[in-house]
Amino acid sequence: MKIIKFILLIILFTSRLSYTNNLEITVAVAANVQYAMRALKTEFEKETGIKAEIIVGSSGLLTAQIQQGAPYDVFISADMKYPNTLYKSKMAIDSPRVYAFGSLVIWTLKKGIKLKKDFTELLNNNIHKIALANPRIAPYGVATIQALKYFGIYDRIKDKLIYGESISPTNQYIVSKAADIGFTAKSVVMAPIMMKKGKWLEVNPSAYNPIKQGCVILKYGFDNHKKESELFYNFLFSKKAKKILMKYGYKVVDNK
Repeated sequence: MKIIKFILLIILFTSRLSYTNNLEITVAVAANVQYAMRALKTEFEKETGIKAEIIVGSSGLLTAQIQQGAPYDVFISADMKYPNTLYKSKMAIDSPRVYAFGSLVIWTLKKGIKLKKDFTELLNNNIHKIALANPRIAPYGVATIQALKYFGIYDRIKDKLIYGESISPTNQYIVSKAADIGFTAKSVVMAPIMMKKGKWLEVNPSAYNPIKQGCVILKYGFDNHKKESELFYNFLFSKKAKKILMKYGYKVVDNK
């Protein structure tokens, strides 16, 4: 009898494990979060057994994909504007909630460039190309333009600007030295893979509007993977997730 009970327990456990491992959600993630998301994904999968497929892009591009029917369950944006747009068009279940505040940095891998808080180094003749994310679809690009105008140098250096469609190609410009210098998210330079590359300086937060980063459960996720989507969404506001986000330079909000 004990042997039969033992066998039944094994069958029950393996069946549950098999079922859990087959669960999967797709998360659309703004490019600035990609490095932190690797750590978040690992912890979430370890905690729940649910696999999270991560799709990275600019917030604007991901929003366009969602509007065109992309089967994403949760959207992790770099701002509140895009998830709000989805909520207003009934493509997200609830209004977006801020999971973190992002920070902007100026970054270079080239020698001989001195970083200054007022960006006056960008006026130098030895700086020919300045990389930033496309402000039309990337919130960090919007913040960069705001900062350049705040310090009164945008009109003087606008011909030097080169644009990446998101933070990812912007980082490539900087790391490959195709750009002499550039603007990116603090979460990028805080990532272990990037931490020792070049030098960076955090941009005065007074120079740009706060980068409130919001997330939403999408209608597709609610209709098809409700429980799994809610678990991932709630995980973003857990103590474990907050600790990871802070490690990557984000400022986190209360769980209330």
